[in-house]
Amino acid sequence: MEVHLEAQTDTYPVATAGAPSGRRKPPVDPIELEHRNLRQGEFWRAIPAYRDVDEATFLDHLWQARKSVKNADELLATIEELADPSFIADAREGFKRAPMSVRVSPYAIAAIDWRKPYSDPIRTQFIPVASKLRQDHPRLTLDSLHELDDSPVPGLTHRYVDKALFLPLNTCPVYCRFCTRSYAIGLDTEMVDKVPLAKTPKDWQAAFDYIASRPELEDIVISGGDAYQLPAKNLRLIGDALLDIPHIKRMRFATKGPAIMPMKLLTDTAWVDALAAVVERGRTLGKDVVLHTHFNSPNEITWITQQAIDVLFKRGIVVRNQSVLMRGVNDDPEVMRLLVKRLSYINVHPYYVYMHDMVRGVEELRTSVATSCEIEKFVRGSTAGFNTPLFICDAPGGGGKRDIHSFDYYDRENGIVVYSAPSVKPGQHFIYFDPLDTLSPEAQGRWEDKVTADAMIADAIEQAGGSPTYVPA
Repeated sequence: MEVHLEAQTDTYPVATAGAPSGRRKPPVDPIELEHRNLRQGEFWRAIPAYRDVDEATFLDHLWQARKSVKNADELLATIEELADPSFIADAREGFKRAPMSVRVSPYAIAAIDWRKPYSDPIRTQFIPVASKLRQDHPRLTLDSLHELDDSPVPGLTHRYVDKALFLPLNTCPVYCRFCTRSYAIGLDTEMVDKVPLAKTPKDWQAAFDYIASRPELEDIVISGGDAYQLPAKNLRLIGDALLDIPHIKRMRFATKGPAIMPMKLLTDTAWVDALAAVVERGRTLGKDVVLHTHFNSPNEITWITQQAIDVLFKRGIVVRNQSVLMRGVNDDPEVMRLLVKRLSYINVHPYYVYMHDMVRGVEELRTSVATSCEIEKFVRGSTAGFNTPLFICDAPGGGGKRDIHSFDYYDRENGIVVYSAPSVKPGQHFIYFDPLDTLSPEAQGRWEDKVTADAMIADAIEQAGGSPTYVPA
């Protein structure tokens, strides 16, 4: 049967005889496909120190570990004429004032746009510069989440009823400036003496014994530090020990590694085989074992990342992502949407976007809760719901993860956000404070007086609904 089309409008013809009615969408704007445009080629050769490094060498995870930058002198030797000397001096002073140790992989260094280092999102995460530092909010601490308060044995945090956080090491393939565990991770710095974690199989046994003694525990996160740094035999040891506990049903190995050293998944076959073995054994036991990773910028995702994640995908290993919302990194709605869609494109499920924890020394990275709410609103609807992350505030003082919109009260003028956690710690309130420099000069002045600040906090708690105990960060 011949079908005749009549134009209902100049732009969208509709079928009138035997064909379904409706309007056809116009051609998609190319910007909607930007998430597929991953960085290609041997981009690392733009860095003077890597100019003669071939692909096989650059993809060697051992080479990446050996060549990681750990101080200003090594950074200078790596980037040479790319960065202005004033930037190097700025970074040198920034390193001195940083609460975290510094370690940056060649992959991450090569991903930085050294023509604009001050605004680059990857530089912002890993290389501190003194000129960007801001005054800490007076209520910040090193352990704002009070993980040590919920630690029954070294290296284990048991906060939620059915979940525990296991920290079997204190090293990472890269040290993030914004780390919530800057109180323990990495070497001592000029600013911080680190708290010891469980670091040996003997230490781990105390954690295993505790987990085995608590039948309510079903879910264990293995973090640190970073699971990337576990030798294959130890990753298998930990995985098997936890799988052997009958009531453990879910395990998550947490690592920043795929974002800053993806080549390990391509060239460390023993580590991937160990992870796959734990995943496969878990499946035979009816237990869920996955990998959680940590991409913050779409610029971190290149052709190397895609190939690396594909190794895990083909082994049946589920990968989820947890980002941190940071100024100058991903606090632009379009950038966050690009990150979410690019992650989905390479088969990494966007899971969480966290408010930046209230840790010292990185105040210029924190954003306001209002910013997070607006970005979440923009991102939702950009892609499928299962690939849309939850925006979360990990409530300071040990309240656990709260949906960003679920505050009991928000004093936007003074930057006081009140959360409660009835299933975690009933009868208590937990407060997140917006960065000082996002407030008006008048509001900033009120925080300078402790009596006035305490009164503002008390009023916010009252507005939230009563007199439950306030847990300070």
